[in-house]
Amino acid sequence: MTAFHIMAGADSGFARPAIRKIGIADITDALRMGWSDFREKPSHYVFLCLIYPLAGVFLMAWSTGANLLPLLFPLMSGFALLGPLAALGLYEISRRREAGEDSSWQHAFSVRRSPALPSILAVGFFLFVLFISWLLVAQSIYAAYFGDVPPTSISAFFNEVMTTPQGMALILWGNLTGFLFAVVVLATTVVAFPLMLDRDVGAAAAIDTSVRATIANPVPVALWGLIVAALLVIGTIPIFAGLAVIMPILGHSTWHLYRKLVVPSSIPAER
Repeated sequence: MTAFHIMAGADSGFARPAIRKIGIADITDALRMGWSDFREKPSHYVFLCLIYPLAGVFLMAWSTGANLLPLLFPLMSGFALLGPLAALGLYEISRRREAGEDSSWQHAFSVRRSPALPSILAVGFFLFVLFISWLLVAQSIYAAYFGDVPPTSISAFFNEVMTTPQGMALILWGNLTGFLFAVVVLATTVVAFPLMLDRDVGAAAAIDTSVRATIANPVPVALWGLIVAALLVIGTIPIFAGLAVIMPILGHSTWHLYRKLVVPSSIPAER
């Protein structure tokens, strides 16, 4: 029964929340409201999200020291695949502010008491599997062009990638493959985590709702994905420090995007 609850929700049924059609203006409005949430108490949010630049620096240092330079870019880009899960606390802050409740930073950890936590962890595990799969595929693509011998130095690695035909092919196929992984994550989780935090609908219904929202709004959701990707790239400069601001803004904005894409339930969620 526990497993069934994880997949189907608290009422043991498969919920299908109604989806709205939105436009480009709704995307910009979600970003505006996300910025408003961030601006309300920015010091708290920056404190909470210091983990993002620190994790990025750690990944870069670990991959370099462990002679895993070919996985440096896949690690950096693939880390963003886990972003929807990592922003759970930010969704909760936005939810509480929207409801007029206390939205101080410690409530970001209130998600651990959510009745949907098992479902949230199940979708989080799905993202983790995609993350590991991306790393394995990226390593296979590199090995196909350069073999299993690691580069001798950072300069040699970048020289091989940027100045050889094999490097150009690696960039092409690596980016194309990474794009496909990103599309899968976007389509399956664009509203999944905010929905589960708001209503205990189950992991399967949350993913189904995200896919239906994407199909119903292909252009706005694609634009949202491009904005997220562009801001994450900007946030990595310099040395990932910008992510301490970019990540909370995107997290809050995702909550407001969820509100625009999914019709609210007529019954308030129990908390």
